[in-house]
Amino acid sequence: MKKGLVFIVMFTVVFIFAGCSGNEEGAADAKQNGEKLQVVTTYSILYDIVQNVAGDLAEVHSLVPIGTDPHSYEPLPEDVQLTSDADIVFYNGFNLEAGNSWFHKMVETAGKSEEDETVFRITEGIDPQLLKSGGHKGEPDPHAWLDAKNGIVYAENARDALMKADPDNKEIYEQNAADYIKELEAMDNEIKQKVNKIPEEKRVLVTSEGAFKYFSAAYGFHAAYIWEINAENQGTPDQIKSVVDTIKEKEIPGLFIETSVDPRSMETVSNETGAPIVGKIFTDSLGEAGEEGDTYIKMMEWNVDMITKGLME
Repeated sequence: MKKGLVFIVMFTVVFIFAGCSGNEEGAADAKQNGEKLQVVTTYSILYDIVQNVAGDLAEVHSLVPIGTDPHSYEPLPEDVQLTSDADIVFYNGFNLEAGNSWFHKMVETAGKSEEDETVFRITEGIDPQLLKSGGHKGEPDPHAWLDAKNGIVYAENARDALMKADPDNKEIYEQNAADYIKELEAMDNEIKQKVNKIPEEKRVLVTSEGAFKYFSAAYGFHAAYIWEINAENQGTPDQIKSVVDTIKEKEIPGLFIETSVDPRSMETVSNETGAPIVGKIFTDSLGEAGEEGDTYIKMMEWNVDMITKGLME
């Protein structure tokens, strides 16, 4: 379905259900009747962080399916209805949900605005790493969550937004966040301990997308990649040649592919350099429920284990 037609369908669905004008009043009535807060997040990593802070007090929904790229998602009519009905909508921002302006269009179609008090950018307060190439040069790199300390900021922002929407349960959100932040702090320390085992000269992380700027800055890596951010023009011959030259020059021993990215470009790089693909890691999506990497903490632990193993061999 063409993108324009998708949004025509969205408008139709929203007006059929006729819920836009009374959402805030309906949400207030629902909370008074003991119903759960309705929360929408744009992708699975946000879903898990927000769910840990909300606990049993909210129904949290993720729009972008697991394993799907959130950069260029095409929302479904049910996504519009969920967003329209939501008490809170969390999005990453920092250039993540920017492909075809899908998030902006969906929020507008749902009768909300990114300026509304019910729509929260969860990266608020984070100092962004900037993109360095192409048409997005100078814009924020979105992958802030790959530094565990930024994950703590996400949890704090989720806590503050939930408390504002549901002040009667303020103490519960505060306690949930405090417990979860302790886990994130322990994870951050564990990552540092594991990374310290890798000799500095081996800390070169080659991925398809340049998603590991925050991770690399936090944990002492040099990040190399085929393309800088998922977009329409990725895996071009020039991009592949550039990373091939880097791999040969630095004699990089192993390459990594991401779970939400087509592996063919990295397979080409591997064939041209002789450097093997030594691990599959998570960037823009959690793993499926019950599988490896199915929570934010588990995905971060999986990544550092794969990276450590791959670069130490």
